[in-house]
Amino acid sequence: MAVSYLEEKYEPVIGLEVHAQLKTQTKIFCSCPAGFSAESNSNVCPVCLGHPGVLPVLNRKAVEFAVKLGYALDAEINTSSIFARKNYFYPDLPKGYQISQFSLPVVGEGKLLIELEDGSIREIGVNRAHLEEDAGKSIHDRGPYTLVDVNRCGVPLLEIVSHPDMRSGAEAAAYLKTLRQILLYLDICDGNMEEGSLRCDANISVRLRGETKLGTKTEVKNMNSFKNVEKAINYEIARQIELLEDGEAVVQQTLLWNADKGLALPMRSKEDSHDYRYFPDPDLRPLQIDAGWMEEIRRAMPELPAAKKGRYISEMGLPPYDAAVLTQQPDTAAYFEAAAIHTKAYKELSNRIMTDVLSVVNDRKIPIGNFTIEPQRMAQLVELVSSGVISGKIAKEVFALMLEEKTLPEDIVKREGLMQISDTGELEKLIDQLLDENPQQVEEYLAGKEKVLGFFVGKVMRETKGKANPGSVNSILLSSLKKRG
Repeated sequence: MAVSYLEEKYEPVIGLEVHAQLKTQTKIFCSCPAGFSAESNSNVCPVCLGHPGVLPVLNRKAVEFAVKLGYALDAEINTSSIFARKNYFYPDLPKGYQISQFSLPVVGEGKLLIELEDGSIREIGVNRAHLEEDAGKSIHDRGPYTLVDVNRCGVPLLEIVSHPDMRSGAEAAAYLKTLRQILLYLDICDGNMEEGSLRCDANISVRLRGETKLGTKTEVKNMNSFKNVEKAINYEIARQIELLEDGEAVVQQTLLWNADKGLALPMRSKEDSHDYRYFPDPDLRPLQIDAGWMEEIRRAMPELPAAKKGRYISEMGLPPYDAAVLTQQPDTAAYFEAAAIHTKAYKELSNRIMTDVLSVVNDRKIPIGNFTIEPQRMAQLVELVSSGVISGKIAKEVFALMLEEKTLPEDIVKREGLMQISDTGELEKLIDQLLDENPQQVEEYLAGKEKVLGFFVGKVMRETKGKANPGSVNSILLSSLKKRG
């Protein structure tokens, strides 16, 4: 059957469960460090190991981060919530249960607006975001035995559960990218999918178009990049459609995505909530969030990426593409704004950051905060271009020198003799000489081949080593050629 026919016949239904590791210094219920790269089984204590007689104490910072996300998602924030024990037995869960939230999470119903590749905006409902502790890590690739590292036990997580509002792998990837961007702007999660500080599970089902009843869902895990999220979801959609077309039933199960093989393999039958036997944790009192504290958190909220992007477009006149690139990472936006204080040539500044700065940052794999050209010096370089002191081509040479030294761009321009030639008399003399030396090209231009103008512009720029003012060159060339017509 044609793929287009099957796409018209079936509707995918997708919801995401995203686990965001919170950037707290310590774990959620004890004072152990919550870092990533410590020696195996070194960041542990009787509390996170679940020894008899110990009592958990809730990390206030984790609650603050949850409230921040609630505001960012325009969500209901529950001032009263409770923690529950989620009971299951895995080798990497020493207590035999995970402290989580079930019936009363911190964050309730909310929404997230995503922008798709065609520029359209979709609203994805968020069902809840609840606090919980992470489990440990089972290691299977270091010999014949499975090893267990319990450092992650007790690390604070926010599990963000969407409604099943997404209809393709592309929409799911856009949702995850947007959510990650918000987490970065809130500075509550580092968003590193490769290290597992941002993890995503997808619940996927398909149904005949026009149906309202949901099909049997499967859960796909082990997707550690946006690309893999999209690929895994599209794979599972196709697999389920193929089963239904062959007259077979979809089995509710959990699958692991194998990126190398490009397929999802069964892991276990999928549990329902009642399988975990949730009950309120007797060691933790109900969480009460003070209204005054919530207001403090609300007032301290940063400008979120969508609002920042809109401001760059409306107030700075940047194209939507530029605004999207500059706001993709909070550090990039901060660099742009720190430079924009010193220049009003926002578009030129945007061009320099998108092409030159980000190219170096990506090649050297460094955060933009470690970039050697400070925002003020970058703004000074932009001002030299926008005021006509140097050309855009010369600016690239100056930029390369600025990377290696702390010298001001105007001092480099003077030292290297890179000032733009705007003396019309000097340029007229050079252009007349070039026209005399290339009579055939002059005749071609006068005969209507206007592209020949680029030939002469290139000649002038080479003769002046890129220092001629492009605007002046074009103007004088057109005038001189007209005189010869």
